[in-house]
Amino acid sequence: MSSENIETSDATGDPGPAVFDAKTFLKNVTAKAGVYVMLNAKADVLYVGKAKNLRNRLSSYFRASGLTSKTVALVSHIQQIEVTVTASEREALLLEQNLIKQYKPPYNILLRDDKSYPYIYLSTDHKHPRVTIHRGTKKGKGMYFGPYPSAAAVRESLSWLQKVFRVRQCEDSYYRGRSRPCLQYQIGRCSGPCVNAVSDQEYALDVHHTQMFLQGKSSDVSRELADEMERCASILEFEKAAELRDRIGHLQQVQATQCIEGETGDIDIVAGVMDAGTACIQLLCVRGGRVLGSRSYFPKSQLEEPLVSQLEAFVAQHYLIGSGRADMPREIITNIALDDAALLAGGLSEEAGRQVSISHNVRSHRAKWLSLALTAAEQNLVNRLASSASTLKRFKALQAVLELADKPERMECFDISHTSGEATVASCVVFDGNGPLKSDYRKMNIDGVAAGDDYAAMRQALSRRYKRVKAGEIVMPDILFIDGGKGQLSQAKQVMEELGIDGLFMVGVSKGADRRAGLEILIRGDDGRELSLPDNSPALHLIQHIRDESHRFAITGHKGRRDKARTQSSLESIPGVGAKRRRDLLRHFGGIHGVRQASVEDLRRVSGISEKIAQQIHEGLRSA
Repeated sequence: MSSENIETSDATGDPGPAVFDAKTFLKNVTAKAGVYVMLNAKADVLYVGKAKNLRNRLSSYFRASGLTSKTVALVSHIQQIEVTVTASEREALLLEQNLIKQYKPPYNILLRDDKSYPYIYLSTDHKHPRVTIHRGTKKGKGMYFGPYPSAAAVRESLSWLQKVFRVRQCEDSYYRGRSRPCLQYQIGRCSGPCVNAVSDQEYALDVHHTQMFLQGKSSDVSRELADEMERCASILEFEKAAELRDRIGHLQQVQATQCIEGETGDIDIVAGVMDAGTACIQLLCVRGGRVLGSRSYFPKSQLEEPLVSQLEAFVAQHYLIGSGRADMPREIITNIALDDAALLAGGLSEEAGRQVSISHNVRSHRAKWLSLALTAAEQNLVNRLASSASTLKRFKALQAVLELADKPERMECFDISHTSGEATVASCVVFDGNGPLKSDYRKMNIDGVAAGDDYAAMRQALSRRYKRVKAGEIVMPDILFIDGGKGQLSQAKQVMEELGIDGLFMVGVSKGADRRAGLEILIRGDDGRELSLPDNSPALHLIQHIRDESHRFAITGHKGRRDKARTQSSLESIPGVGAKRRRDLLRHFGGIHGVRQASVEDLRRVSGISEKIAQQIHEGLRSA
């Protein structure tokens, strides 16, 4: 996209009026194709969109009637609109996706998909090749099969490969250290090449069959195994024939799960269904005519976008900026026609450097694959809605118990974890209307407080977090839960007073008698009232969930910090002792124990260790 083909303008200028002047803006905005960015009074990006005609598209947001309540909410926050004119719709599509990736606007349809696809890797630079899961760049010498939609799909395939072909899956370092067969050999999932339990020729044949199977030639593999089984039976090698028979049986089970056999193609099926305002998009991956697995996505949309818009957003984000970018199929099949199918196909083809087609009206084996994806999407949506209904029930119960005017939409919970004051870590977990919002979880290392002083640790954690809330960098929660009793809650109230934060509803969660689950006591921060809920209360279950998540997250962070400190060489914390001096000291004294036992004079005998450094090492190790 060349710079001469793009014009950028700020439609409202510096700084805008209190109410956005849509009438004046629409008079002057261009009718060309391009991208528009809506911002609020703080210049935060609210929404990014593309349009064939910017004037017509933007005019639709400011109609007198016919807008949904969520679109009205978006428009009410607009203080500025920036437009970028592009040479074509295709350039607008690519720019739109890049801006969505950069800003993650709250009103856009967003996919939580930041992981690369996993592959099955078959090494070729070893006498006895191995198969394993692989993510990231393909630097190793060997063959890569996939992509698979999830790690679970890879693990399932690797499990089948172990049963049928028994090619090793262990690391090379583990393979080299074997002097006797491992457990995988004992249970019949590896042929034991590490201890020469299989000949090189037989193992090479197993590797060849593994490669054929991963290339989608399972029928050919079955025929070769059947021929070998008959040959073994004819020369009275019945044990070998029985083993091959079992392999063929396992292989037939694998073939039965693939739905279609004997077809080819690198295809992704994208099936979407929608109910109760929630959409489920099922991605089914087919490579070499073989179904590798599927994965469900539940895109978030604050503008009540129709299903076709959500499918278009998925295809654009997933294949232009998401994990599917590097693994674009040659064909994408959707269950409904996309309005921008031609535009999307052109953009994907340009990105991939080859032809990529998008279709929806398919027959034969493609129709069966589409039916499979659609059935999975419908079932996963039913499961999601059932879970959402349960979550909604818990939130409404909490609203009633705490006597709140509105149902809480965002809650935070803090906890402190340490071992006798060592490696103290605070956790902050966040729940929204869908349950845990793990992308907003945070861990904080607590330093500068007395060992074991949980009150000071809680004060530090809350101060660090809510200074940012006060500054508008982080969203203010509706409820703040503190894992602790009146003392911890009092610290939280003092922090909020010092920061000038008013109106934040706080609740202390005390463990109660015998510290047993179900006996928790809730302490309201506003009036100090204590509440005890029955152990079957949905509100209590929600509080226990968020409290247990904060506890788990704090312990995980604490253990990581503690283990790192304990495994770190005590020499690393001594000023002036770098990697070379550490290495020289350990070599001279035969290990850290010898260094600890050495006197200052002994330490000075090591090359490069002055008297000053020797004294620092001696004192540092003694204090440690």
